[in-house]
Amino acid sequence: MQGEEKIRVGLVEDQILFRKGMKAILESWPDLEVVMEAAEGYSVVDLLNDTSPLPHVLLVDLSLPATPQGKTFSGLEVTKAVRGEYPEIKIIILSVHDDDNFIAELILNGAHGYLVKDSDPNEVHDAILAVHHHGSYINKRSLAALQKANTSPKEKPVLDGTIPLTKREIEILQLVCKEHTTEEIAEKLFISVKTVNGHRNNLLQKTGCRNVAGLFNFAIKNKLIEIS
Repeated sequence: MQGEEKIRVGLVEDQILFRKGMKAILESWPDLEVVMEAAEGYSVVDLLNDTSPLPHVLLVDLSLPATPQGKTFSGLEVTKAVRGEYPEIKIIILSVHDDDNFIAELILNGAHGYLVKDSDPNEVHDAILAVHHHGSYINKRSLAALQKANTSPKEKPVLDGTIPLTKREIEILQLVCKEHTTEEIAEKLFISVKTVNGHRNNLLQKTGCRNVAGLFNFAIKNKLIEIS
């Protein structure tokens, strides 16, 4: 890691033993450093306002304490609040719940990845690298949840002419969903990085997606990618 910037990580977890254990595990890797810790979610944005430099990635527990006024402020509320104020920060939800509805809802509301708390530490490391470098971490469990969320027979197809995607945009969408970097897409399609970024921005605007994880969901819903 000499000469390379470490990935800065923030931890939002109310169980102190789990939080300190996660911090020790994360800092055992030379490419990561923990720069922020919070025991609840409702003050995370205020804490970020006072944190410099900001974390690149937040690991957020799904089940967090309510506000002093008794209002629910779970990992979902943290995701929405942070995405509104600091959209550049990537969010990975950690939870004991292995439920399709939880996973799909969180990803569709802006989370960049979802891991159950009994995940192997190496998968946590892989997820942090993936969201930092590629914008999302969609493992098989998350992919299955997104598929299930999009199997309702009552749901109308999105590509009905109201969201016209060009052939090139679809091509780039498919490569994004295969987790190719911007540079890799540019090289593969013989176009500039600037052009790829322009197409990615157009895809986000046209589809109304908040991040790459949302593009995964859009591609699944419209059968633009094959799921093995």
